Amino acid sequence: MVKAVVFDLGGTLMEYKGMPLNWEEYYYRGIQNVDRSNDLNLSEEAVLEAVRVLKAYNPRNSGRQEEIAPEVIFKDATVGWKARPEIGKIIEDFFSGMSLEALVFDYSEKILRKSKDEGLFVACLTDLPNGMPDAFFRKSITTIEPLLDRYVSSQICGVRKPNKKGLEYIAHEFGIDVSEILFVGDEKKDEETAKNAGCSFEYIGEFLKKNA
Repeated sequence: MVKAVVFDLGGTLMEYKGMPLNWEEYYYRGIQNVDRSNDLNLSEEAVLEAVRVLKAYNPRNSGRQEEIAPEVIFKDATVGWKARPEIGKIIEDFFSGMSLEALVFDYSEKILRKSKDEGLFVACLTDLPNGMPDAFFRKSITTIEPLLDRYVSSQICGVRKPNKKGLEYIAHEFGIDVSEILFVGDEKKDEETAKNAGCSFEYIGEFLKKNA
């Protein structure tokens, strides 16, 4: 019996308009904005080295499942800079340089409310973009986060999908067995996460057909 519905976020309930699954082609732009915003006059070599390090940390390249704090990632990426701003400022300027535009899908609020009306616990489980702080991402979902009983990101649970520990963390928070969760997502790794945890899974298109 399903007692909780857990939704992936990116590609399922929202998206950053125009951004692909792998953002590494935008890292150069982000580092350039850090350079300009702080008058660093970085050499091309320094910019490319920072981009190389960021790509190495990218989970879609490395396959890593453990989450790493943004501060650690950007400290490593900028370690060779002679004049280095405060790490928080680097992170802010980096993501601002990508000109991200968040879009919450039209159906998202409706299906969250419907799930809650049916007496189900409602949560999300999302992998944050490489190096993005939780606080930055949560600004993108202010219209739907109040409808969630639990917001769980890879930074909160410490792992990335398809590691099952994120779903196990949510089950523990709700006081239910993980098998009583329905996980809804848009990617193969979402399906693999549910399989690893031993709970049911539906792709968002399938879920919408049943809950429109």
